[in-house]
Amino acid sequence: MDRAAALIALRKRLADGLARVRLTKTQLAVQAGLSRTTVQLAFQADAPIPPSAETVAALARVLRLPDKELLALRRTAAGDSAPVRGQGQGPGKMISEWNPHDLEVHPAGPAFRGHAMGGMRERVMPGYVLRAHDRVLADIVQDAAQGQSRMVVLVGSSSTGKTRSCWEAVQPLAKERWRLWHPFDPTRAEAILDGLEHVMPHTVVWLNEAQHYLGHPRMGERVAAAIHVLLTQPGRGPVLVLGTLWPNFADEYATPPTSGKEDPYSRTRELLAGRTLTVPEAFDHEALSMAAVLAKDGDRLLAEALTRATDGRVTQDLAGAPELLHRYANATAAAKAVLNAAMDARRLGAKVHLPQAFLIDAAVDYLSDQDFDELTEDWVQSVFADLTRLVHGKQAPLRRTGDRPKHQPPGPPAGPRQSTVRVPEAVTMFRLADYLEQHGRNTRQAQCPPASFWHAAYTHLTDPDALCRIADAAQSRHRLQWAHHLYHRAADAGSKDALISLAWTRENSGDHNAAEALALQAGRIGDARALIEFGWSRELSADDDSAEALYRQAFASGDVRGLTSLALMRQKVGDHDGAETLARQATEAGDPYALAHLATMREMSGDYASAQALREEYGIQNEREAFTRNASERAIVSSLLRLLAKSGDLDRAEPYAWEAAAAGEDEILVDLVSIQSESGDYDSARALALRAADAGYARPLLRLARMREKAKDHVTAEALYWHAASAGKAYALAELARLRRESGELGDARALALRAADAGYASPLVELGRMREEAGDHDDAESLYRHATDAGEDGDFLSGYLRDRWPHGLDPDGTPTPPWS
Repeated sequence: MDRAAALIALRKRLADGLARVRLTKTQLAVQAGLSRTTVQLAFQADAPIPPSAETVAALARVLRLPDKELLALRRTAAGDSAPVRGQGQGPGKMISEWNPHDLEVHPAGPAFRGHAMGGMRERVMPGYVLRAHDRVLADIVQDAAQGQSRMVVLVGSSSTGKTRSCWEAVQPLAKERWRLWHPFDPTRAEAILDGLEHVMPHTVVWLNEAQHYLGHPRMGERVAAAIHVLLTQPGRGPVLVLGTLWPNFADEYATPPTSGKEDPYSRTRELLAGRTLTVPEAFDHEALSMAAVLAKDGDRLLAEALTRATDGRVTQDLAGAPELLHRYANATAAAKAVLNAAMDARRLGAKVHLPQAFLIDAAVDYLSDQDFDELTEDWVQSVFADLTRLVHGKQAPLRRTGDRPKHQPPGPPAGPRQSTVRVPEAVTMFRLADYLEQHGRNTRQAQCPPASFWHAAYTHLTDPDALCRIADAAQSRHRLQWAHHLYHRAADAGSKDALISLAWTRENSGDHNAAEALALQAGRIGDARALIEFGWSRELSADDDSAEALYRQAFASGDVRGLTSLALMRQKVGDHDGAETLARQATEAGDPYALAHLATMREMSGDYASAQALREEYGIQNEREAFTRNASERAIVSSLLRLLAKSGDLDRAEPYAWEAAAAGEDEILVDLVSIQSESGDYDSARALALRAADAGYARPLLRLARMREKAKDHVTAEALYWHAASAGKAYALAELARLRRESGELGDARALALRAADAGYASPLVELGRMREEAGDHDDAESLYRHATDAGEDGDFLSGYLRDRWPHGLDPDGTPTPPWS
């Protein structure tokens, strides 16, 4: 088989594989961890260069094709294309044979490949966003392709995307079989001086970090002169010299020496004159919009970076992420303890600015006994000096920061309640890098922080809402003693939610008087939820007098729902006139649904005429007003989808679904997938669900999987659940664990349940625990329950089990807490 036939056969095998798995090329690029351009070229019939071996292997894995056969075809198609200098081809190799990371393009973070979240970590690149400098660079590359030797050096700060820009720019030259030479060994300066005279036409000379070539103290000027000769000597071109520089080096080379001093960069300055191109620090609005489109199309690296990057610094975030992860993985025990404490603080609800004193005290119990004993006297200074050291992208694991001062008018602060917590005048604060915060949320979900964490939060944190959120985290992990103290601390600092949580704790313990007192206290500072909820509880237990008192207290506290609840209670006991009077008062006081609720109750009791009269008077108008206020208008859109489905015109429905999803309401996509599947068009439903998952909306896949499961198509259901898990919907792991459990594969079910718990969904562990308990293995059941509790699972069954088993709660280390008050 000749080279052309081998290339045709290779592309046919790839195309057949793509058709069989029913993926788009965008979806294939995401799953293979390749750029869309690379995938497009691999399939493009008129592209003369075969895809690289790495690309073929990645595509074969996703398409489930035999990689050895494809790689053999690829080798035949490529022939002996590796450059051999002795044959007159000059240094370097074909552009298509280079891996961009070998050319020092920063990896943009590890990405999982393979099933769900259990694949291997490989270096991948996000989609590329063209910016203004790329268009200028493209013109220069076009000049080179048309026969003119050119040179340009991209100037920009660290991790602004300079090297990636160069890599993307030379891709058109790859189609023309240009070579690329990266002088590197034994040193960059030596390599370029040794090899530059051998460079042949149609070669890209790759000078990443050009200061190593042009700024060399002994050879830099010789390098500049040799490049000048290459660019200007007849018969040597066309060649393209690409380089990158930091601004400080570019400024140093461009600045003439002061009078009487030696000029170390005269040739370099002449060479660079008119040959530099500035790369901006941040994405502008147009670039951010383009990045958002790529993210919506399934580029998870860009999607995640856009959620973290501030002031448009997307490339810095992408470049810094793997370095930050490396720093975390290789940190000293003390430094990792501080980072773990910071990660746990953020995932459990602390504000972004963390007091240094909190981090120091919280870190202690994250250390083993041996590591704690080995702490030196200056461990704090050493750890914070290390963790604030910058990596690529001007990021650090911890960044010293602080709250901006609040500028308020003079005079006493307004408000009925002031915090009793003393706020220090000057507190040293640190902020955890966004990527590490995200990493902590992804990897520490199933971890319960140690005692030092809860103690440090109680001692050093002052924000009432943060304290309440951390108290909630303690409560959901059955760390009841710490939850109690943190709720009180938060309430003292002014948290209404903490007061309500304390009220419910007293209510559940049977101390109704104390519960109502706390609820009333919350109502006085603007939150009457507990008063209304306690009123409902009293009403259910037939204590109407207490219920009415609570509803009136809620209304007196400013919550009009108290009046509405009282109206409905009157309706229930047959006082129709009193109910309508109260409902009208509630409507006038600001509850637009009061009469609608009353109409519904009358309809349920069989009084259709009265219900219809109320609806005609108020209901239709209020309903329309409610829809106007509701941005997604889901009910209207869903009705429209159903009408279009009945008319067989579902193609018109899809734009409505995407518009709703863009507005934050992906339930419309879920509805459309359901309608397509119900109408018998499963292929369209599946295709839409996969497109939605690539765009970041995985719930349609989950709905479709459940529908296939209900239809007894368990194989397809499982495949769809795996797709959803791969798209980042960790809840799909819980569904897979359930499927394994129901089929009796308890070993696989346990492994999947543990992975789901690590991702934040611990309910499968509870179900497995119940099965083990029914089988008589109480120790294993208790172990599973503890694991679920550590992950914050607090469903009704587990909460009841924990209350019965450990009524006083658990200590942070998981041992039962002794009685306390």
